[in-house]
Amino acid sequence: MGKIHPKKKLGQHFLRDKSIAAKIANTLTGTGYNSVLEIGPGTGVLTSFLLERKFNDFRVIEIDNESVHFLRENFPEIKEIIRGDFLDLDIDRFFPDKMAVIGNFPYNISSQILFKVLKHKDKIIEACGMLQKEVAERICASPGSKAYGILSVLLQAYYETEYLFTVPEHVFVPPPKVKSGVIRLKRNKITDLGCNEALFIKTVKAGFNQRRKTLRNSIKSAFILKREDYKDFNLRPEQLSVEQFIELTNWIENQRILSE
Repeated sequence: MGKIHPKKKLGQHFLRDKSIAAKIANTLTGTGYNSVLEIGPGTGVLTSFLLERKFNDFRVIEIDNESVHFLRENFPEIKEIIRGDFLDLDIDRFFPDKMAVIGNFPYNISSQILFKVLKHKDKIIEACGMLQKEVAERICASPGSKAYGILSVLLQAYYETEYLFTVPEHVFVPPPKVKSGVIRLKRNKITDLGCNEALFIKTVKAGFNQRRKTLRNSIKSAFILKREDYKDFNLRPEQLSVEQFIELTNWIENQRILSE
């Protein structure tokens, strides 16, 4: 690892198992895009295997100055090292065409990373990464399971989600207190959900905001409605599929009373 020291404030846990790094690098299908961005390369253990794949346009983004200097010295073949935070990155400026993102995502911002992926869903057509196992399972969970939640519904509306494999704690420096999971998101063919997208997001968040209650209670707390007789109001949010949330969104669109 050279002189790079993991920084707690950045949520850094450096992967030291090269076989796992190679396996993660190979999760990218390489289909349908020219650009690949690695988020938070750190010591470059994943970077080295991504470089071997010879993508047409491979770049990295790193917030840690120590890591930036290390990468410049040890990986001169990287096309560009973007210095900064992925959450603040102007994706359209750096990547005009279809792209993929990959990385060993810091646990403390992994959900925010995926919400940004979702925001750029028409450009980011594949996302592969390692994150906390619990979050990885949540993203890929099916309706009816306890893990199924906001991230599950919103991401599965636009991406095919796959939980690929689990990574143990001892292969990191320092070892985290939890296991990690590696996932792959592949953009599906949906270009139009068939509902108001902003309202869909609000509906999903409202439903899971009080997930122990039935939809009747959670939706009533978020919207003023003309009627309260929706057919699935006695269900809890984790019981609804993406399609059912779309249907609920359209019902709310017709029944809500907009406040002044």
